Amino acid sequence: MFTGLVSDVGEIRSVKPTANNLHRITIFCRYDRAGIAQGASIACSGVCLTVVDTGEEGGRTWFAVDAAAETLRVTTVGRWRQGSKINLERALKFGDELGGHLVAGHVDGIATVLGREDMTEMARFVLRAPREAARFIATKGSVALDGVSLTVNAVQGDTFSVLVIPHTLRVTTFGELHKGSDLNLEVDTMARYAARLVEMK
Repeated sequence: MFTGLVSDVGEIRSVKPTANNLHRITIFCRYDRAGIAQGASIACSGVCLTVVDTGEEGGRTWFAVDAAAETLRVTTVGRWRQGSKINLERALKFGDELGGHLVAGHVDGIATVLGREDMTEMARFVLRAPREAARFIATKGSVALDGVSLTVNAVQGDTFSVLVIPHTLRVTTFGELHKGSDLNLEVDTMARYAARLVEMK
């Protein structure tokens, strides 16, 4: 589990197809190599991926993950290329502060930025959600976009908006977002359970 609070912005070192339709993705990061265990989970722009190798190159730490065909199909992972920047978050440990909301790292689909409005104290993004995920998004509810925990500002049909503070714009990839950008969307788990309970009545 994760909290949606990004702890680093990584850079894609390489993407290489391997056997069984997997893609081996190597990512530069600022984490201490000694603190990254093989088998550990790291949220990579909101996608929970498992560390399969680690190393150092030019004084920089890197870790490698394998992405399966389903992950490549339903997320933006299949579009990552050398030099792409991605949000990173280490898995939540017992006793950690839960500053965002509980995020599983299981992406529900891809949301597209329809517009960006930069204001003095924040930026407002309007996005379109996949239809099958839109019903779980509610005003003042939570969503994770590329692994960032955000509060929904407004909803209309399959579109919704979020407000992003300057700090988040600086320490995540959100500062580079523009109209047409695609992001990995994970809806709030509680909203999913609530909808399921209603369906079973």
